[in-house]
Amino acid sequence: MSLTSRFRRHVVEPLRTTYSGSPLREAWHALEKSQYLPVDVLRDRQWQQLTELVATVYATNDFYRQRLDACGVTPATLRGWDDFARIPLLTKQEVRDLGLGLISRGYDAGTLVKAKTGGSTGKPLEIFFTDAVSEKRNASGRRHLRWAGWEVGEPRAAVWGNPHYATGLGDKLREWLFGPIMYLDTMSVSAESVTRFAGQWQRMKPTLLFGHAHSIFLLADMLRQLQIDTVRPTAIVASSMMLVPHERVLIERVFGRKVFDLYGCEEVGLIGSECEQHDGMHANVDQLIVEVIAEDGRPAAAGERGVVTVTDLQNMAMPLIRYRMEDMTDGRTTPCSCGRGLPMMGKITGRVADFLRRRDGSRVAGISLIENTLTKMPGMDQMQIVQESMTLLRLRVVTNQEFTPARRDELQHYFEETFEGATVDIEQVPRIEPEPNGKYRFSICRVQD
Repeated sequence: MSLTSRFRRHVVEPLRTTYSGSPLREAWHALEKSQYLPVDVLRDRQWQQLTELVATVYATNDFYRQRLDACGVTPATLRGWDDFARIPLLTKQEVRDLGLGLISRGYDAGTLVKAKTGGSTGKPLEIFFTDAVSEKRNASGRRHLRWAGWEVGEPRAAVWGNPHYATGLGDKLREWLFGPIMYLDTMSVSAESVTRFAGQWQRMKPTLLFGHAHSIFLLADMLRQLQIDTVRPTAIVASSMMLVPHERVLIERVFGRKVFDLYGCEEVGLIGSECEQHDGMHANVDQLIVEVIAEDGRPAAAGERGVVTVTDLQNMAMPLIRYRMEDMTDGRTTPCSCGRGLPMMGKITGRVADFLRRRDGSRVAGISLIENTLTKMPGMDQMQIVQESMTLLRLRVVTNQEFTPARRDELQHYFEETFEGATVDIEQVPRIEPEPNGKYRFSICRVQD
């Protein structure tokens, strides 16, 4: 760590948090210790936080008071985890419809932090929370970035869509003091922008490279093509979308470092993260209750696919209790060999909207289709699957010189066999365009339930 980074970590940040009254450092230090507590102790802590949450929202939030009364789970009747499981799941549509009506009494939306997310639907959803909750979320993210090898105060580089650049002198000074950050905008990944990025990297020398998983892959692939080998991060953290196995392989080969997968969202912050074992994700049970719910509403068994559902144990201003994330994963009970007590969750296998439908009623994970074709058939660099209807699939494919007519026939046959009775239209394109938020989607299902 450079002297400047040490100065930021040991002088600037303590002064800033003390002056502002931020709980960031205190929360971070507590999280560094709690990660090694036994899982039973962590579970007891969760229960204590949950009972406090239910008591608070029952007294201050009209929506939850009605919901809890309706299901018979009140502060007086909440006795165990089975009672908690009787609380209905909260959907994204409910949050959109309720809007500011989900804010508890005693809080003013105008003084709260606002996070806005559109998700895969493009329909905006706004979540409000206090500055203290925001700082505690930052503390959790910090713990997991440090697992990857980054240290507080060191410069960072982000591969991100629509980044926020410091403009005025004051903003630039604050950024330098609290930790410089440089960006590669995912809306414009080209030979020119990547070359500029590599040049800026040499001047700033960040230790952390983070961003959308597929965008980091695009950066790595472009650096490989340009034969630029000067971008050498100490830590690589991929987030915001699935990290596909073949992309992980290329990223790690180009940068010479392991990638750490991180899963979170604007609504609740960090949900899960890989440790150095890279064997699934540790759930952020210090701040959340993370459930995997099977299709029939019960907890998913080990190895069974289900929907991620989270309860934010900190946000009393706009509570999210048993909030259905629409992300799919597998239930898991096996602990990690790293020794941390934080329980494990499976890898994210896609959003509900990323699962394509077959005539027999079954669903297929888009990520599985990608792994069975793109990662195994030479000739393709990128692919996006769009299911327009039960009878039409469009494949957008970025190809290379190995994509022969025989390879095209093999790809078409695979999808026609997988989706019996459907027409498969293969379109060769120069690149897969990102969504307006800068993220990429591997599969899109436009079939309505």
